[in-house]
Amino acid sequence: MHLVRLGVVLAVSASAGAVPAAAAVAAPQQDGGSYRYWSFWERGGSGSWKYATQGPSVLRPEDGSVLGFRFALSENSQDAAKPRGSADFAAACADTRERKGRKRVALRLDFGTAADAPDGERPPKSRTACASVDADANAAEALAGVAKPLRYNSDALLCAVEGYPARGCGEQVRGEGGSREDSRPGGDGDVGSGADGDGTVGLGPVAGIAAGAAAIAVLAAAAVRQSRRRG
Repeated sequence: MHLVRLGVVLAVSASAGAVPAAAAVAAPQQDGGSYRYWSFWERGGSGSWKYATQGPSVLRPEDGSVLGFRFALSENSQDAAKPRGSADFAAACADTRERKGRKRVALRLDFGTAADAPDGERPPKSRTACASVDADANAAEALAGVAKPLRYNSDALLCAVEGYPARGCGEQVRGEGGSREDSRPGGDGDVGSGADGDGTVGLGPVAGIAAGAAAIAVLAAAAVRQSRRRG
């Protein structure tokens, strides 16, 4: 499993007692199957999607920002499918007036394809919404403002948006390859790299701060044991 730089921030926040509703950790990297989960994206100034480098409860978008959530079946964060379709702030928020002390954030909600869906379920139609939230609100609060009901598991992993999917949460699915039919080079639905320009792996499933801190604690303990053996 790849750990991202945000992990240190998560550990510090946890020790300070700040436990957000949903943060983010790296996507699973094990071989032998794909994972079905919601991923989190930011729309850059160039109009392209980039894997978010902060979790939804950490990221505080500015007024006029465009965020994306995509449900898909992916092997890891480096082959995760981007949100598809239109995600223009002016169009999404044209009917949402500006208000003092609040900000507007456009969100693209892509529920994936039939190939991504759990057995017996059909993905809802993807859409773009405009959230009007407090000026200091984070991305998780913006999502909650337009896409209820949300479902989280006991580790605060985001499992469902608008109740989809009805069951399951970031589970491994062996023998399935994910949203390959969406991989059009240069298109909004192409499979995106989870690596930033500096080679840092992007964030995967939208997970809780406790999970990130726990993973770092395990690694730290292993490092201590290894140093003792060497001593």
